[in-house]
Amino acid sequence: QVQLVESGGGLVQAGGSLRLSCAASGRTLSDVTMAWFGQAPGKDREFVAAITLSGGSTAYADSVKGRFTISRDNTKNTVYLQMNNLKPEDTAVYYCAARLSRNIRVGIVNYDYWGRGTQVTVSS
Repeated sequence: QVQLVESGGGLVQAGGSLRLSCAASGRTLSDVTMAWFGQAPGKDREFVAAITLSGGSTAYADSVKGRFTISRDNTKNTVYLQMNNLKPEDTAVYYCAARLSRNIRVGIVNYDYWGRGTQVTVSS
């Protein structure tokens, strides 16, 4: 079992920044890939970014490349999502997810554990 707890969401103006955190606990995390997904109102949950905990490889959705950065602190079992130059269309509930594999995948079905989400609202 892997438990995931997100934090760091909030209300920010367009052009602002937020940093989301995801604290993971449970089984050994050295072979676990972590990811962030976003779900806007009335839309499907979509891939945002992912990182392997063993090798530090990353992947991003095209819509966030150059603005968002995913990183991890293995000593704290925590993954971060630094969100810069936020846009109103970034408004969503952001979920942390864990995949019991060293390989990055972007599909929701590929992730085994999920947090409860944190709300990010970007005003124009």
